[in-house]
Amino acid sequence: MSEIVRASRSLSLSGARRVLDGSLMHAEHMAVPVCVAVTDNAGHLLAYMRMDDAPLLSAQIAQNKAYSVVAFNGLPTHAWWDAIADDPSLRNGIVHTDRLVIFGGGVPVLQGGNVVGAIGVSGGSAEQDCAIAEAGAAAID
Repeated sequence: MSEIVRASRSLSLSGARRVLDGSLMHAEHMAVPVCVAVTDNAGHLLAYMRMDDAPLLSAQIAQNKAYSVVAFNGLPTHAWWDAIADDPSLRNGIVHTDRLVIFGGGVPVLQGGNVVGAIGVSGGSAEQDCAIAEAGAAAID
């Protein structure tokens, strides 16, 4: 491989469906209606599903959670607050960044330790969203 080109592995549609199915099964088990978005490693939407009775506003939030994860190299959305809590200027400024979400429900999809995509879940509490997203991501690695 050339020094000027990097190889990148990314989640496929088949992989995105597996992540989506894993998360939906967990959400159904928890009886929490959510929206689920799965992206590739560049933040492009691959799969999306809104469960019956999931909040409509959660559709965009789920997509933004997945995008936030890949936009920051795999940092889960629930890790943001601890990362910025002691820096008031960063804490008050970064939240104005378009599409950035700093509460739970977005996690990376990993394969072999590499970020190949992300999943964002919205509709439950931050803890419920995170658990559902983690169940989906676990369907791959």
